[in-house]
Amino acid sequence: MQKMTFRTLFAISLFTCCSLLVHAQETLTGLQFNEALNKEHSEPINDFDRIEIQSLQLPFFDDFSAESVYPSSERWIDRNVFINRDFPMFPTNTGAATFDVLDNKGAVYMHAVSVPFEADYLTSRPIRLDSLFFPFPKAISPADSVYLSFFYQPQGKGDKPEISDSLVLQFGYPTGNMVLDYIDSVTVLVDTYLLENGIDFIYPFDTIWAPAGCHPDIYIVNYNTLTWGDMVTLPCDSVMKDEIRWESIWNAPGMPLTEFLDTYGSYFRQVMIPVTASRFFTDAFHFRFFNYGSIANDIIPSKRSNVDQWNLDFIYLNVNRSIFDTTYRMLSFSERAPSFLKRYESMPYRQYRGDPVNATSPEFKVYLTNLDQIEHNTKYRYSVKQANGNFSFSYDGGSCNLPPFYTFGFQNCATNCGAAHSCPPVNSVFALDFGIDSTSFQITHYLSDSSGSNILVDSIRYSQGFYNYFAYDDGTPELGYGLEPAGGLLAYQFKMSIPDTLKGVQIYFNRTLNDANNKFFDIVVWKDNNGKPGEEIYRKKRQRPVWSDQIYGFHLYEIDEKIFLNGNFYIGLMQEETGSMNIGYDVSRSSQQYTFFNVDGIWRSSQFEGSLMIRPVVGSYYFIGMTENESTNDHSFTVSPNPAKNNIRIHCKQGVVRNLEASIYDVSGRKVAQLSIRTNENNLIPRLNNGLYILRIHDNNDNHSIKLIIRND
Repeated sequence: MQKMTFRTLFAISLFTCCSLLVHAQETLTGLQFNEALNKEHSEPINDFDRIEIQSLQLPFFDDFSAESVYPSSERWIDRNVFINRDFPMFPTNTGAATFDVLDNKGAVYMHAVSVPFEADYLTSRPIRLDSLFFPFPKAISPADSVYLSFFYQPQGKGDKPEISDSLVLQFGYPTGNMVLDYIDSVTVLVDTYLLENGIDFIYPFDTIWAPAGCHPDIYIVNYNTLTWGDMVTLPCDSVMKDEIRWESIWNAPGMPLTEFLDTYGSYFRQVMIPVTASRFFTDAFHFRFFNYGSIANDIIPSKRSNVDQWNLDFIYLNVNRSIFDTTYRMLSFSERAPSFLKRYESMPYRQYRGDPVNATSPEFKVYLTNLDQIEHNTKYRYSVKQANGNFSFSYDGGSCNLPPFYTFGFQNCATNCGAAHSCPPVNSVFALDFGIDSTSFQITHYLSDSSGSNILVDSIRYSQGFYNYFAYDDGTPELGYGLEPAGGLLAYQFKMSIPDTLKGVQIYFNRTLNDANNKFFDIVVWKDNNGKPGEEIYRKKRQRPVWSDQIYGFHLYEIDEKIFLNGNFYIGLMQEETGSMNIGYDVSRSSQQYTFFNVDGIWRSSQFEGSLMIRPVVGSYYFIGMTENESTNDHSFTVSPNPAKNNIRIHCKQGVVRNLEASIYDVSGRKVAQLSIRTNENNLIPRLNNGLYILRIHDNNDNHSIKLIIRND
């Protein structure tokens, strides 16, 4: 069995432009473990392969769009490749199968070496290439023009396969011989054996024969003392299978994605393979892909990691095809659904409320493809709905003609209707709910063409989270980030829209072979100095990487003193030892301009495009002075009119007139007015700009907060 892939990259080291940094550098390395596979894998791999295999009928198709890390067991025999939406760069449609040098549990292959070796396999189930059954039974022969087609891409967002590495396609057919598949076993009580032999114990080196119903000549030599009530597992029978003879049909040499683009002019290349030899037209035809990979030698342990990625997509086998049958009646999204935030993937809800207009991206990019040979009049829209609330908004991009991808590529943002579809605006800010500390919104994108009898549709989803941390990353590491030498400093810039307290730092460290990155480091916080780290204001010394039991789980390093921050600030670490720390690195979104390193007393911008998986956790207050257990829209008091202009009436639930003190805060938490009010009477308020405010009423020892909208129109 071979591996399952995860996104990763082999050691790519770039020197800075400064000639003084001969030995100091940032590095990106591959992952030694794919956490998605390591955590997802629960059942024995061999059991997966031993389920009854039935031959499939044509057509055979898989575009790997299902949300699973493993290939579909309905179409594939093995579980080696990694099904994902992260490694492929602009795939044919969302999702692809990634080949690398990680096994089906997400670890680097035990047999991995520095010269090319066989790594991942993707093997089809047997296919009935002898007969068609719809619309009526019919024998298949080479005259039926059978083609296998697929799209492939070297490297993608991962590591480039070397020229000596390759991706290989083989066809397989049964020879008529039988070969050993595995030895079946059975677990039984030893009581029957003890009774039959009139004994109370089975001692070490005794012979135990297989029970009735198994092959009579099979036995084991026992190595334990067994007695009444004990269980023993015995071999039962040998299970045979048809011998499959494999023939190599096609291969592609490794190369960087940049060279691939220069050579073929596209991110994915489609290959058309005719099936012509009569020996393949059987009731148990197979095909399989596998890759040759090679890891670094053992001189540098931290670089013996996952490398040599290949991405495979849109595999299609059928009759009545030709070399020109390269299009599909399909509309699709490519790449992941985007965040609606301008700077971050996720940010604290309170910080978003502090400056929602500037925090929200005015527009975003989606990649729409028409895989057909003709133009389609498409409709695009998206909807946004709060996960636990009533807030929602939507956008309708109307209709637009989408030309075939093979001629024009993705929908063009330069045209009027193209922009409405592929570069649409964010139609609203998200709900500004002061009664909760966190929330999320489900964003769903829809693409369709209903002009024909068979409606074409596709959709992708994104969960926009507002929690208690800032995140540039999307939560999945393709690579690992390191810094040399010991003593190097790494700093990551964030910005508070309103003042808040730093509570901790979440960091995701990739697992490495033999815990090679289990090294000491200091967590450091800096003030801003003209766009770069300035005065150091906090240091938590002698920390080590901590790995979570959850898939891509971050570890929280708590801040043990109160750090009050506003505006730009920096969090990061100082590496106490030599060797890569292998911090999770997400290449799907770049925050390069916010990443700095310092190895010689000078802060420099990062050389790499991507995002570190480091997240500052901030205090979960709604706004300054309001504690977490306070809520907005308290029904002890109500306010009218709302929206208001220059006067308000506070209504008390008890109905009595009382003199109270009240404060008005803007969404940044800044107090803009202090009032003395009488309930159930008109009260003048100072002139305020249009917008959302919080009216906080002080009633004895209680505080009550109400949303107040000011509208001077």
